[in-house]
Amino acid sequence: MLDADIIKSNLNVERIGREIIIYKSTSSTNDIAGQYANGGEKNDGIVILAEQQTAGRGRRANKWLSQTGKSILCSILIRDNGIAPHIIPLVSAVAAADTVGKYADAKIKWPNDIFLAGRKVAGILIDGIVRAGQKFYVIGIGINCHQTREDFIGELRDTATSIDIQIGDVCDRNKIVAELLTNLELYLTVASDNPAGIIEKWQSRNMLLGKKITVEHNGEKFTGNCMGIEPTKGLIIQLECGGIRTFDAAFTTVVKSF
Repeated sequence: MLDADIIKSNLNVERIGREIIIYKSTSSTNDIAGQYANGGEKNDGIVILAEQQTAGRGRRANKWLSQTGKSILCSILIRDNGIAPHIIPLVSAVAAADTVGKYADAKIKWPNDIFLAGRKVAGILIDGIVRAGQKFYVIGIGINCHQTREDFIGELRDTATSIDIQIGDVCDRNKIVAELLTNLELYLTVASDNPAGIIEKWQSRNMLLGKKITVEHNGEKFTGNCMGIEPTKGLIIQLECGGIRTFDAAFTTVVKSF
């Protein structure tokens, strides 16, 4: 089981994880973390974890399904300290990829998925909140840990994985949470001083870079070669039909990579 004291004993942080709250079950850790923004600056860095979510959210209203005790379901509330909003998702993805990258080669699939050995192992959801004129972000990260191949149903059996599947053993979720929070604080600090360094780090793990991909944007499909990302605008594609175009994450989904 997740244990706040064990997690804290493995932390190397000043800001993230000073307070850790663990729920046996909750609707959405992002929703719970967002409520703590009402408490203002004193709740900066609070971490909400759950053994199970009943209404976990993914990008574009997708559901994040979870089985009790098999995942890391984690949301972190951070106060805006001047980091550009478009850098926060990159920081979160790099922190998550570095954490699971200890177990297999980790790649980031734009805009918010982490892959191990070509299969999805984690997802990220960022919510922006304003309370009393103060901006906060809720960084939600879900990581598959103890799932077996039989736990994935339908198409997920061919597209998803867990850390246990990759290592052929049982991972320690408490240590992984501590590593995740430590990495997140590290890269938030880096982003404050050197946002270009975060972009470079993200690009180094971009699984789509140089690949032919098809995206769906506002109901229309486009195919071309991925040239990278422009953080304020989105995914950059050299289109087969000619020209270079960027695609905003809010309105775009990668439907195929070749």
